[in-house]
Amino acid sequence: MTEIRVPEKGLVVLVGVTGSGKSHFARSHFKPTQVVSSDHCRGVVSDDENDQSASGDAFDLLHYIVGKRLRRGLLTVVDATNVQSRSREALLRIAKEHDVMSVAIVLDVPESLAAERNAVRPERNLPPHVIPRQRRELRRGMRDLARQFRRHHVLTGADEIDAATIVYEKAWNDKRELTGPFDVIGDVHGCRAELEDLLTRLGYEIERDAQGRAVGADHPGGRTAVFVGDLVDRGPDSPGVLRLVMGMVGAGDALCVSGNHEAKLVRALRGRKVRVGHGLEKSLEQFAAEDDDFRGGALNFMDGLISHYVLDDGRLVVAHAGLKEEYHGRASGRVRSFALYGDTTGETDEYGLPVRYPWARDYRGKAMVVYGHTPIPEAEWVNNTICLDTGAVFGGKLTALRYPERELVSVPARQVWYEPTRPLEAPAASSAGAHRENDVLNIGDVLGEQGVETRLMGRVAVREENARAALEVMSRFAVDPRWLVYLPPTMAPAATSPLPGHLEHPAEALAAYRDKGITRVVCEEKHMGSRAVAVVCRDAAVAAERFGMPDGTTGAVYTRTGRSFFRDPSRTAEVLDRLRAAIGAAGLWDELDTGWLVIDGELLPWSAKAMDLIRTQYAAAGAAARAALPMASEVLARASERGLDLGGLREHIDRRAVNASLFRDAYARYCWTVDGLTGLRFAPFQILAGEGRSWADARDHEWHMAVAGRLAESDTSDLVQRTEFMTVDLGSPQSEAAVTEWWEKLTAAGGEGMVVKPLGPLPDEVKIQPGLKCRGPEYLRIIYGPDYTEPENLDRLRRRSLGRKRSLAMREHALGAEALARLAAGEPMWRVHQAVFAVLALESEPVDPRL
Repeated sequence: MTEIRVPEKGLVVLVGVTGSGKSHFARSHFKPTQVVSSDHCRGVVSDDENDQSASGDAFDLLHYIVGKRLRRGLLTVVDATNVQSRSREALLRIAKEHDVMSVAIVLDVPESLAAERNAVRPERNLPPHVIPRQRRELRRGMRDLARQFRRHHVLTGADEIDAATIVYEKAWNDKRELTGPFDVIGDVHGCRAELEDLLTRLGYEIERDAQGRAVGADHPGGRTAVFVGDLVDRGPDSPGVLRLVMGMVGAGDALCVSGNHEAKLVRALRGRKVRVGHGLEKSLEQFAAEDDDFRGGALNFMDGLISHYVLDDGRLVVAHAGLKEEYHGRASGRVRSFALYGDTTGETDEYGLPVRYPWARDYRGKAMVVYGHTPIPEAEWVNNTICLDTGAVFGGKLTALRYPERELVSVPARQVWYEPTRPLEAPAASSAGAHRENDVLNIGDVLGEQGVETRLMGRVAVREENARAALEVMSRFAVDPRWLVYLPPTMAPAATSPLPGHLEHPAEALAAYRDKGITRVVCEEKHMGSRAVAVVCRDAAVAAERFGMPDGTTGAVYTRTGRSFFRDPSRTAEVLDRLRAAIGAAGLWDELDTGWLVIDGELLPWSAKAMDLIRTQYAAAGAAARAALPMASEVLARASERGLDLGGLREHIDRRAVNASLFRDAYARYCWTVDGLTGLRFAPFQILAGEGRSWADARDHEWHMAVAGRLAESDTSDLVQRTEFMTVDLGSPQSEAAVTEWWEKLTAAGGEGMVVKPLGPLPDEVKIQPGLKCRGPEYLRIIYGPDYTEPENLDRLRRRSLGRKRSLAMREHALGAEALARLAAGEPMWRVHQAVFAVLALESEPVDPRL
């Protein structure tokens, strides 16, 4: 039995004459979807698998399919004769383009057996010279197999072919099954004492030999250290570092990838010609003092280090100089070169060092990439990547990243062990650049078929025309994007009520949730103001550290479209000061263990933000109606006195006059004078997120209302207003009657209405609206006009369609929750903005704005 080992992700090329059994072999050992057959492709492009005139198009299609599969990291088996070296070269080029391994499997059968098999295939009518010619080409082509393929197998005869077994091999860099927790450690460069200091601080227990040398370290909590390479050169004790790391790796307590300094030291120890510099001379001198056993073991260890590791189901990638997403899990010289040296521009800086392309600036991969190689003063996140080389050997510090906690731990260097060519405090040309400037959204992040992936609804698509409109708003009018971390979703109204004089009523909102299996809901007072999101930092230091705002600003207050609520920055600062004081007085900074909060609420009165709209649209219509309708009524009264039959026209005009008065009263309730902050109110109703946590969906609405209530109680400035609410048991008619009575009193007194939100647990795999608004009859007069309660108008409005609005509300809610989850998890700001931008883009969809 012949065991054939093939890569789990790579290219398998079957080689053999027609009739050698390639298709049967492929069906026996591989999934149908893994096999790309030249015969099948010929049939696809010509409807005839034997049409040799279609071979050119067929192989174009075959190569296209192979390329797409390899790009996606899928094992691909090519079922074609492939007896000529040049026919295999095209496949090998595709494999090389996608940085995957290639394996050839040759099925070598006697010519007579191949001819016999073809004779019993009625669909094949081969001329007698074809198989002998293919066999000659196979013999010539086999000479190049060893050159073309790192691994190839020749199966001779039917018995050996039938007895062969396929064994799948994982790539050496594929350690997805290891989930951590990990401690990823930056460039050590021979700083053995600092490494021991760092391991001790991380909680590792160091093992020493009889001479007191560190030969291993393990963590009582089961953590695993991962070294990013460059263990050697420049520092005082490269052998000591290797002895410790080798012991940890050998005991399973650590993983280690190769750095460029290990690669160069290996070449030097093997006697190859290298330029001795950049600290290599120190390693060679230190190694000369070690015995042969250690030198041999260290040489084998460094020579066996791979370019990178893919860990935790693909969520973490560790490579010495970083790695682009398309190289993750791949194996080629190009991948190894990038992992060890990065990507250079071909230029040198004023210090004579290569200028490296800032790949991290454009990184959009899902995996966190942790690397070293280029010394920087402080480790900083750039697009879900982080460089941990903080220059320990140059007098900086040795840094580790705790994963998945995303916590940085450092120890200072004991001294400057090696003078850097480039001053450590100078910005390195190879660094990924300033985090805040590079960590921004590209239009390509939301355009195209990929959409935005959300935890709640899967992929949410964004139309290109909508995205371009949103780009105009964000680029010209929005607040500083570093504060723009969330946009509130729209909300659908409850189903239309059949009750006389009502378009919306609590009965339909409560029934909607009860019918979905919800047992409890919370009903919140709906304020008639302007939706406002407040991002509040505890102080300027938090704002600078967490949001990259070094200008002293400590937050923002912005509208549903991302625009600053106040034109005057000082007014924003005053509001933030009052909110910050209320948060502190309520004890929420410490209780929620955060230095910043994102709060969703309503700013009152409506006139504070919408006075121009009220004056030009609502007040103008109201004034015109109140002026014209009484005059029309007087004219009709005189006509009636003269005996003219008006057919009820006067009564109709009188009703319209009453409606106009009610219309004026409706919007006037939401207008009052604001002088500075006097008269301004902020009514919070949801505490959205803080450091490390998103509470948007993690806590129920009773919790949110309780915390919002504490903010109102703790506020001494008269800014924060309480939002009243009731919890309703949907199995209790009395509970429903009570909330309906509350709603009626609320709306009769001038309130807008209420919002009904579900309380858990929510049923699985059932789409639940995040909230339903139920507005009062007089408030709806503002929305639909003074005469909307006229029977003919109300009947027409009852036929309004709510499907698009409900779909929009669900999608925007999923995007908002996604933005908050990404923000709380510390993901790159462009990932947060991806979801925020999509909400703004969806607002351009053709949905009736009155709903």
